[in-house]
Amino acid sequence: MLDPKIKILSKYIPEEAAPLIAQWINFYRCDFKISKSRNTKLGDYRPPHQNEGHKISVNHNLNKYAFLVTTVHEFAHLVTWKEYKRNAKPHGLEWKENFKRMMIPFFELEIFPMDVKKAIITYLQNPAASSCTDLHLYKTLKSYDVQYLSFTLVEKIPNNHLFMMKNGRTFRKLEKIRKRYRCIEIETGHIYLFSPIAEVQLITSEG
Repeated sequence: MLDPKIKILSKYIPEEAAPLIAQWINFYRCDFKISKSRNTKLGDYRPPHQNEGHKISVNHNLNKYAFLVTTVHEFAHLVTWKEYKRNAKPHGLEWKENFKRMMIPFFELEIFPMDVKKAIITYLQNPAASSCTDLHLYKTLKSYDVQYLSFTLVEKIPNNHLFMMKNGRTFRKLEKIRKRYRCIEIETGHIYLFSPIAEVQLITSEG
């Protein structure tokens, strides 16, 4: 009988990947949840605590490639915790080796487009990159999202132009400081720093 998890997972990741992810969930007795969208993270792993087992959650609104990469990312945390408990850094060499090893079956299935595969490999070779939100990998995965014409990235907004966040707050983009952009909120005059990959709506007319 087909594991019902496979059918559910196939809605969020490439179908060829679903059986192996379902197998991991069962093998590690993991409480795997498809989560609501979170602005600060794509996924999350929590080690066993008291009478509860491993917990992994992944944002529901990720495209199928981003969802799969994030899922493998979190399972690599699970395996690293089982092997080293708290004696390994969250994104240290032990985690990277597990992530790389656990990604191999999906490479062999040729699930990922070539640009995504290259971005993952580059990410794994870069010790400075500390998470799945590595800018190059994030942008590559993001390119497979359903594109909504009204939204763009902060880095694509011209300087001194207005943009609006999804919650309706309006800002003017100023200069770039290191890796973020200074922006002034129109209503309050307060300065905020925005990630270049924050999604906003360009305001094309000021009057």
